[in-house]
Amino acid sequence: MPMLLLLLGLLVPPLAAEEYRIVTLADGLDHPWGLVELPSGELLVGERRGRLLRLSADGSRRVITGLPSLVSAGQGGLLDLALHPDFTSNNWLYFSYSQPGKGGAGTAVARAKLQDSTLSDLEVIFVQQPKTSGSAHFGSRLVFDKQGYLFITTGERYHSRELAQRLDNHLGKILRVHDDGRVPADNPFIQTPNAKPEIWSYGHRNIQGAAIHPPSGVLWIHEHGPRGGDEVNIIKAGANYGWPQVTHGREYSGGIISQHTHREGMEDPLWVWVPSIAPSGMLFYQGQLFPQWQNSLLVGALAGRKLVRLTLDGQQITGEHPLLDKLGLRFRTLAEAHDGGIYLLTDQANGQLLKLLPVGQE
Repeated sequence: MPMLLLLLGLLVPPLAAEEYRIVTLADGLDHPWGLVELPSGELLVGERRGRLLRLSADGSRRVITGLPSLVSAGQGGLLDLALHPDFTSNNWLYFSYSQPGKGGAGTAVARAKLQDSTLSDLEVIFVQQPKTSGSAHFGSRLVFDKQGYLFITTGERYHSRELAQRLDNHLGKILRVHDDGRVPADNPFIQTPNAKPEIWSYGHRNIQGAAIHPPSGVLWIHEHGPRGGDEVNIIKAGANYGWPQVTHGREYSGGIISQHTHREGMEDPLWVWVPSIAPSGMLFYQGQLFPQWQNSLLVGALAGRKLVRLTLDGQQITGEHPLLDKLGLRFRTLAEAHDGGIYLLTDQANGQLLKLLPVGQE
């Protein structure tokens, strides 16, 4: 499928005052997960099976070589992508993936120099400990903040949920490191005996959405609940977000996980979905193409099969508006294009890279 705009002929009015259209940039992608737009306008797309593609405006695609060994099973594989804030001068590409090893697998983060269709100078800068069995709940999003610190989100690996409340491991945590993996001296648990020094916050279940709130510079995330209880959270250094001692969800069987939706010393979520929409991917829209959406929080939904626009008043969510729900697509990742359009990756065996544009915008 050519990458140049293939119009699907969809005109959907999400609000009375505007219309938008969807353009297909690529299809035939195998469960695409990570997405970044290069300064050149080309796109990098990672497929969960462990393939990294470079897509050009003329419709061509090239496989990028040089990835490390990874486990592609269940929710694991090649996960998120991120560019170094100074990518134009250093060519550092960051990626998270499920790394095999003793005990099973775990989320790892590496960086490498992107040179045309090759990765070189590979450095593994973070390894989740411990590795565990199973193929679920790897996280994983990579976000640089305005100071150049890298946030890494993880999952608690599903069968190890109680470890999310302990500081001697990386499961169910958000980690904060320098761009080369070194631990910042002001991380909250760096002086805590037996705690992993990379930990920024804990008590998380499975975080697949993260973004920096533009006005405040603070990290916001969303995470999967079990049967109900998906959450949006504003992240504070050293804070405990409760899982599994606090949740609005239930076991998939219907059983009770916790009697508590609030406990002293644990952070309450900013927003909760019951039933679950299975959120994945998020961004604060700042572009000019959709002025009515500026400063909204956009969230993809897998089980919910839609794009969700959350309206904000400062750091409060004031409303929820479904978009693209008539398409029935699982939205894995979203990113704001340099021109203000919105890229969307669909999670399916014949996955697509889509672009949301206003009607009349080429």
